[in-house]
Amino acid sequence: MVKLLKPAEIEEFFARLKKQNPSPKTELEYTNPYTLLVAVALSAQATDKSVNKATASLFKTIDTPRKMLALGEEKLADAIKTIGLYRGKAKNVIAAAKILIDKHGGQVPKDRAALEELPGVGRKTANVVLNVAFGEPTIAVDTHIFRVSNRTGLAPGKDVLAVELALEKRVPKKYLSHAHHWLILHGRYTCVARKPLCPICVVRDLCNFPDKTKEAPPVKPRLKISSKR
Repeated sequence: MVKLLKPAEIEEFFARLKKQNPSPKTELEYTNPYTLLVAVALSAQATDKSVNKATASLFKTIDTPRKMLALGEEKLADAIKTIGLYRGKAKNVIAAAKILIDKHGGQVPKDRAALEELPGVGRKTANVVLNVAFGEPTIAVDTHIFRVSNRTGLAPGKDVLAVELALEKRVPKKYLSHAHHWLILHGRYTCVARKPLCPICVVRDLCNFPDKTKEAPPVKPRLKISSKR
């Protein structure tokens, strides 16, 4: 098991991530809490980029549960067909829209239990919505955050819930509101799965991962721009 980071090291860990990116944000594109909920639900086993591409035109006109219900499952499925598991996701989004209308007046509830009652919405999705839409200090542990937490010694755990609970205890309160985004972005772009970019990592000296990479990532050559038009 990787050695746990000490409290002072965790403080410095997040101070550096904050300095690098003072105001981190989700890479999912949305217009309000409802479209955020839909986007996060669609992002399961899909990339944010693919979801943004599929919802770019959809969210211009469909931004409430009532509009989504009026659109219908078939038209929604057609709009998001480039996303993996799109038919099942379309069915869940429509079913969730009906529940939001019937039980919550068409509004996204600011409550984890109520959110998790919606089809296609699990703890991770609920945590993202609570954090991004309502500013709650929740941490949605995905594969990136799970990897970073275990690899660095920040908050090791056997499963995502264990890591989530450990992070809630170990991350200083002043960093909790943005911790989710700092960790997911760090895991997505620096502490990547196969070959982490340790030489350019801002928290390399704090990390307890024993197999740090020693070579810097290759620099891509710039394309020569022709003078011909």
